[in-house]
Amino acid sequence: MKIARFHRHGDASVIRHDDVEVPRPGPDEVLLKVAATSFNPTEAALRAGLLREITPVSLPYALGWDVAGIVVATGAEVSVPAVGDHVIGWLDGGAAAQYATAPAHLLAPAPTRIPLADAAALPLAGLTAWQAVFDHARVVEGQRVLVNGAGGGIGGFAVRLAKHAGAQVIATAGPRSADRVRRQGADHIIDYTTTAVGLAVRDPVDTIINLVSVGRPQAEELIALVRPGGVIVSATTPIPPASDTRITATHFVTRRDTAQLAALTALVDKGVVDVEVTRSYPLAELADVHRLGEAGDLHGKVTIVP
Repeated sequence: MKIARFHRHGDASVIRHDDVEVPRPGPDEVLLKVAATSFNPTEAALRAGLLREITPVSLPYALGWDVAGIVVATGAEVSVPAVGDHVIGWLDGGAAAQYATAPAHLLAPAPTRIPLADAAALPLAGLTAWQAVFDHARVVEGQRVLVNGAGGGIGGFAVRLAKHAGAQVIATAGPRSADRVRRQGADHIIDYTTTAVGLAVRDPVDTIINLVSVGRPQAEELIALVRPGGVIVSATTPIPPASDTRITATHFVTRRDTAQLAALTALVDKGVVDVEVTRSYPLAELADVHRLGEAGDLHGKVTIVP
């Protein structure tokens, strides 16, 4: 089978498409026929060597964290999922391939309302949005929520989940993403390419969910938009403590949670959450996808199909 790996850190040209034997699942694993993986910018940073101090990996490293696929074999200790089941999950890598092994406990049933390959867009981005909205911001009905970076892969899920919680949602998005963010339910969209967020938000918000990398001046601008007693949650850059100690600033790293992933799947099947794939690429073009991502030329969620 083909698998996309890098044998050394570097630019996108280090990605190789190696021929390897189809792996066998361990006792607590399943073997998946991969329908798709998706591109996550952090994988490009990992490939480039920018995360070596934080997340060292053994080389060669197989790319592909998100996976959607069909179970074709199970280990001796696995009863669920079963052969033939359609599943999704967030792996430690290896989904950028025709087949992948996965620990059974990391997998959740795939949504049935959308194509299986599209479901690969859900695990990491969806869990990040879920944890930002519910675990850290604790958004509730009636709140005003600003999603900064709503046009990215996580942003659409964050907008939809905040709307599902009953919030009024203000979203920042560029011209390419504005229509998609509006479809996700944003009540007001700020075009960050033409308008400063601090000038566009006239009344304080209860919560900011930050999904873009910001420097200290931008972080302070965001903090100034939060009412006393409010919260700013960042999945990217740590936000410095606010001078107003009544404002809580939280930075978090997404964690795997199969129960939350299953809850997301249920919301997709109910039509509450949409999974919108902006573009799909063949596995052979993964290096080009990395280049486009690093140049800022990708928006929304992009899937990779073997």
